Amino acid sequence: MNICVYGASSRTIDASFTDEGYRLGFELAQHGHALVFGGGDTGMMGAVARGAHDGGAHVTGVAPAFFNVDGVLYPECDEIIYTETMRQRKQRMEDLSEAFIVSPGGIGTFEEFFEILTLKQLAQTDKPLVILNTAGYYDAMLAMMREAIKTHFLTDGTMELIFVTDSITEALNYIEQYTAQAVDAAALRNLK
Repeated sequence: MNICVYGASSRTIDASFTDEGYRLGFELAQHGHALVFGGGDTGMMGAVARGAHDGGAHVTGVAPAFFNVDGVLYPECDEIIYTETMRQRKQRMEDLSEAFIVSPGGIGTFEEFFEILTLKQLAQTDKPLVILNTAGYYDAMLAMMREAIKTHFLTDGTMELIFVTDSITEALNYIEQYTAQAVDAAALRNLK
């Protein structure tokens, strides 16, 4: 299965995160899956790609052509797909993937997560969506979402569209055992 992993490209994040990213990529490979990712050589992206590559997985990077400069893209991709824009990049990653794992990241990762979540809420995709909450990284974002539920900006059903775990094994098991369920988009958006 092609699994898309979103994550940071930052060179300055703590090694405990990138070490876990490497383990994620390696475990993904050991489970017989292929990696689809944003093509970056650094941060969580590079760590996951290295782990997947070292584990024997097929690694597909997707990046806008303007990222094709020295030191930006992971050089060991089995396949690199260039797009013209960031929007096209996200679409191509979505199209290529059968599941999504959101590892720790910054604003680009947040955007990717919320776009897939929105598509699930609107019943435009039924692919599994996992937040890998390494070291509680996403606790504050999840608290914000629970507050939005409490104040009726989100419905309870929104959280059911996401699987949250700090365990790589649980993340992969969830994806492998996932059964798509029909989503009532009108109910999730409180449409009458």
